[in-house]
Amino acid sequence: MRIPARFAPIAFSALLSAIMVCIVSAFVLITSQGIHPGLPAQWLKSCMTTWPVAFPTVAVVAPWVRRIVGRITA
Repeated sequence: MRIPARFAPIAFSALLSAIMVCIVSAFVLITSQGIHPGLPAQWLKSCMTTWPVAFPTVAVVAPWVRRIVGRITA
């Protein structure tokens, strides 16, 4: 399945934020509580509650970061 190129910034924000939320949530839970039987359910809940914040944040911040990087790189 392919989506139109005009949706690339939204797809980028959705994928990047989902990947980051999954990785960071797992890292924080494992380092703070260790691996335990309830970890998968807790991790999923953490991802589902955090992603709605991460997605719009990445969507708003990514263009700004791209401009900064463009200015500071040769």
